[in-house]
Order: sequence, then structure tokens, then C-alpha cells
Amino acid sequence: MKARIQWAGEAMFLGESGSGHVVVMDGPPESGGRNLGVRPMEMLLIGLGGCSNFDVVSILRKSRQPIESCEVFLDAERAPVDPKVFTRITMHFVVKGRGLKEAQVKRAVELSAEKYCSASIMLGAAGVEITHDYEIVELGE
Repeated sequence: MKARIQWAGEAMFLGESGSGHVVVMDGPPESGGRNLGVRPMEMLLIGLGGCSNFDVVSILRKSRQPIESCEVFLDAERAPVDPKVFTRITMHFVVKGRGLKEAQVKRAVELSAEKYCSASIMLGAAGVEITHDYEIVELGE
């Protein structure tokens, strides 16, 4: 996996993935930015959420669960002093469908957290306290 980050002036950077996709990262005005893109640490948090949500959806689909929507809401705390690393992250999954089995949803979230999500496992190994929970929303006919 490769990436290239190019400075675009002031506090803006363009990140290009090895697959050719570009994202804009920018700092807040107080740091010389123009607030035109996500912050790099927000990007890390988004990556964690995307990695884990990918796993949960994949596991539920493979187990033939009637999933129609899956969102994960992340809330992170950072250390108050530099390097201001993440110290705690909560991940709350909202899984929607018709007739979802709670045991399967619970298993999918646990498997992502403990076995499959590289980002979650890596951050956890670095000392970040990561907690996961979920809710199931039953959709009507």
C-alpha cells in the first residue's frame, strides 16, 4: 500500500492513495489553514470507522443477514499535550434491517474489533482504549 502527500500551500495538503484517489486535508485558521478539508487526525478517525464498518457489513452479508444500512459513530478523546494522541475512542454501530439477529450483529462487531479491523487492532496495541457497542433498528414493511 502506498500514498503520496503533497503540500498545497498554507496548511493544506493533498493526499493521494495508491489507487489514485485524492483527499484534501487542511488546518484550522488559527493554524494557518483555510478549513477547506478534514484534519489529518480526523482522517485517521474516519479511516478507523471505515475499516471497521467495512468488516461489520461484510460479515453480516456473508452470514446472510438482511442488513439495509450500517453506520458507525465515533467519539474520540485526545491527550491534552503534544503529541495529542488518541487516548479513548468509542464506536457506536447502528445497524438497520428487517429481522436482523442480535447474536449475528454482536458477533460481527466483536470479530471486527478483535480479529479483522487492522486500524482498530493497531490503535489498541498502541494503548488507545477503544470500546464498541451497537444498536439494531428494525425497519418496517
